[in-house]
Amino acid sequence: MKHTFIATLFAATIALPAYAADYTIIAPAAPGGGWDQTARSLQTALQQEKISGNVQVQNVPGAGGTIGLAQFSSQAAGNPNSLIVGGYVMVGAILTNKSPVTLKDVTPIARLTGEYEAVVVPAASEIKTMADLVAALKKDPGAVSWGGGSAGGTDHIAVGLIAKASGVDPTKINYVAFSGGGEALAAILGGQVTAGVSSYSEFESQVKSGTLRVLAVSSDKRIDGVDAPTLKEAGTDVTIQNWRMVAAAPGLSAEQVAAVTADFEKLHSSATWQETLKTKGWADTYLSGDAFKAQLEKDVAATEGILKDIGLVQ
Repeated sequence: MKHTFIATLFAATIALPAYAADYTIIAPAAPGGGWDQTARSLQTALQQEKISGNVQVQNVPGAGGTIGLAQFSSQAAGNPNSLIVGGYVMVGAILTNKSPVTLKDVTPIARLTGEYEAVVVPAASEIKTMADLVAALKKDPGAVSWGGGSAGGTDHIAVGLIAKASGVDPTKINYVAFSGGGEALAAILGGQVTAGVSSYSEFESQVKSGTLRVLAVSSDKRIDGVDAPTLKEAGTDVTIQNWRMVAAAPGLSAEQVAAVTADFEKLHSSATWQETLKTKGWADTYLSGDAFKAQLEKDVAATEGILKDIGLVQ
């Protein structure tokens, strides 16, 4: 009977799900924003798919993610259970804030998602098309104000690229940076700025309710369900995507990096994550391993060039 009990206990033990790790994910921004949404979506999917038994999310906001990045790099070193989310905005913030800690001080695991930018105006605006906005920009760059996220972030870069593609000196643009999407949205709706730029999802409910009008999107082809041309279609040769990533701590062994990467390979192919992408309207831009590291280096170099054009980096 004793042997039967031990055998039953052993069988029950091996039948339990084998969780890879308990993770803590740093969202280097305040609750509610894109990085926070990404971290909490990862938390849900990792747990629901039984990839991890327990996932905690911690918010460390400030300076375009560079405060959280610096804290993560120093405090999580060597810990394979610590992760941080980031993305294109962080690349710009590192450069504009002259952060001593960069993405070279963490271990990139995978690019997860992408979102395209949308250029919007209030429904009552006299500007009806992207051509109208570009004409106003060419006439007097300083008279056209653009509302968006942090200085040097994706929104700011998009405006700089629009100016450059329109033959306007990017250093002349009148960009108004807001610390949160809610503040930027209020300024756009209140007519405090000429136009707004951000990920389409930030404006979706107002567009559908009829209070905002989308002039163009920054994708290479039209987005399903969005009644707006691409910037290229509208005559402005610009394509840009705001991508988000996950990174592990510095100082990990090759085996530890492989284990974390394997967990995110499982996550990416899971039903829960694929449904999350659809629900959130995030593009599946998954890229991992050496291919992602190589792409990240290219993105950093390209971003530095754009920020020099805008005048934010010397």
